[in-house]
Amino acid sequence: MDLRAEFRRWKAQRLSKADLSRKGSVDEDVVDLVRLLNAREQFFTTSSCAGRILLLDGGINGFEVQKQNCCWLLVTHKPCVKEDVMAALKKASGDAVLKFEPLVLHVQCRQLQDAQLLHAVAVDSGFRNSGITVGKKGKTILAVRSTHGLEVPLSHKGKLMVTEEYIDFLLNTANQKLEENKKRIER
Repeated sequence: MDLRAEFRRWKAQRLSKADLSRKGSVDEDVVDLVRLLNAREQFFTTSSCAGRILLLDGGINGFEVQKQNCCWLLVTHKPCVKEDVMAALKKASGDAVLKFEPLVLHVQCRQLQDAQLLHAVAVDSGFRNSGITVGKKGKTILAVRSTHGLEVPLSHKGKLMVTEEYIDFLLNTANQKLEENKKRIER
C-alpha cells in the first residue's frame, strides 16, 4: 500500500474513534484549530490540550508527581481564583503542586515536508519547544509545545507550605501565562 493510502487509512481510523481524554471532548480554545487541521488532507490531530491550570495531590513520595498516580484536586482551562485553590487544597493529603501547562497538540502529518511547514508555523507562533518525530512505520508526528509552564509545590504531607499571598501571586502568574498561551494559539 502506498504511503498516501496508508495515511488516509490512519486518519479515517483515528477520526472515527471516541475522544479518550478525561474530559471526553476537545477543549473550547482549540476546537477551531483542531477542525482546521483535521479538514486538511495532509494532517490530523491525535491529541490536544488547550492549556490548563491544575492542582495535583501527588502523595508523599517526594516531588515525582505523575498525573496517573495522583489526585486531581482542581483543573480549569479558564483563569483561576485563589478561593478555588484554597478550597481544593483542603482535600490534599500529600504533596500538592500547582501547575500551569501550556498547549500540547499532536498532529500526524502525511509527509515530512508537511510536518516541517506546520513546525515553522508553530515556532513562529511562540511554540518554540515543538518537534517532529518520525516513527519506524513511517508515521510523522508534530508535537506543538511551549516552554512557558509553571510547577510549584504548595503543600507537603497535607500541610500548606506557602502563604495565601504567595498563592495569589502564583495564580496571577498562571493566569497571565494562560492568557499568553491563548494568544499564541490564535496566532
